[in-house]
Formats: sequence, structure tokens, C-alpha cells
Amino acid sequence: MSKPNLNILAIIPARGGSKGLPGKNIKPFLGKPLLAYTIEEAKRSKYITKIVLSTDDTAIAQVGKKYGAEIPFLRPSELATDTSLAPDAYIYTIERLKNEQGYAPEIVVILQPTSPLRTVDDIDAAISLYLEKNADSVISVVEFEHPLERARIITPDGLLENYHPGKIIPKNRADYQKAYSPNGAIYVLTPSLLLKEKTYYFSKTYAFIMPKERSIDIDTQIDFEIAEFLMAKRKA
Repeated sequence: MSKPNLNILAIIPARGGSKGLPGKNIKPFLGKPLLAYTIEEAKRSKYITKIVLSTDDTAIAQVGKKYGAEIPFLRPSELATDTSLAPDAYIYTIERLKNEQGYAPEIVVILQPTSPLRTVDDIDAAISLYLEKNADSVISVVEFEHPLERARIITPDGLLENYHPGKIIPKNRADYQKAYSPNGAIYVLTPSLLLKEKTYYFSKTYAFIMPKERSIDIDTQIDFEIAEFLMAKRKA
């Protein structure tokens, strides 16, 4: 598909606070700040026309600028807490860009820096899917390792019970229904719907399936080490 004549904005959200892994967005990752990998892949996209880093942290902003992202303003502290809702930060960015620059993208792509294994091919394929389907949104997902029907809960007494009481559990693995979870790597959104609904899910939300080895979403030190191992193996 040829490159459309569209304004496609990539927003890279990278707040300063992180309890699971402090400073993770600019933590050295195989010799470069973690954030750099997402900016570099976004810059390689054949679709994305503008890359804006959304952060409340000046140190993160400096790193983002070094690697080629725009930081026209810092995110307010109230949109960068543990309880802040991510869509509110994206809406703030979109509205402020319109008010201050007269810039209004037709498509918004959210790329979290905690997904460094996501490639430009993944990004462009997700955007292509959005365009081909005339979608409301496209969300990257990864298949659950185990069928949901096998999920169990532990009662206060320590007993194992079915997570879905009364549901018939297939005996053969082939009879299980595949299930998928958003992996946090790519969200391709229609700005007007995001502004109105403050969600990523609409009547025409399509799944972009990614393999497990590119779906690590770093939140802890263990996640970080696994992602580094996989990236090193890719570069070897």
C-alpha cells in the first residue's frame, strides 16, 4: 500500500514515576536508553509524520530530544501519577497541539517505550490494517500462553475452583478457544473517537496479532532482563 497523504501522529508516553522499575524509560538497555528504541523505530515508519514525546520529566525530555522526538511541552503532573488514566494524557497532547500549533492528525499511534522489541514492521503493519479495514482503532495483542478455560481461583480456604463456574472445560487442547491480551506495544486510534469516548475500544476495533517474542511489556526488572536477552539474541 502506498503512503497515504495523512497526518499521522505518534505519541510516545513516558512519565517520570515508576514504582515497578524506577527510571525505566531511560534506563540503559544494551547501551542506549530504553526510550531510544521506540523513537528510532517510529522514525523509520513509512506512515508516521510527527513524533511527540509526552512526559512530565525533564531528564526524559532531554533523552527524547536527543533521539529525535518533539517535546513541545511537558505533561502536567496530575496526568503523570499512578492513578492517571492514559487516554487523558493523549487527549491533552492532541488538544494542546491543535490549540498551539493548529495541528490536527487524522490518525494517532500510541507507542509505549516499554515495548522495545516491537519493530517498525509491526508499526507499519498495524497502521496498514487500520487503513485497509477503515477501522476505528487497531490494538496489538498476543495470544495467551494457556487457554483461559484452564484458569483457576484459590478460595479463602485454599481450594482451587474454576475461574468460570459452570463452564464446560474441553478435554482436548484442540477444542480450547484461543484468547488474546493487549500487549501494550501499538494502539492505532481515530482521534475524534478517542476525544469523545476516552477509550481505545469501538465498534470497529481490530486486533493486530504479534508474536510472544516481540510482546514483552517491561514493568519489572525481570521483564527488563528478558527483553534485553531477546534483543541481544536478535542483534547477534
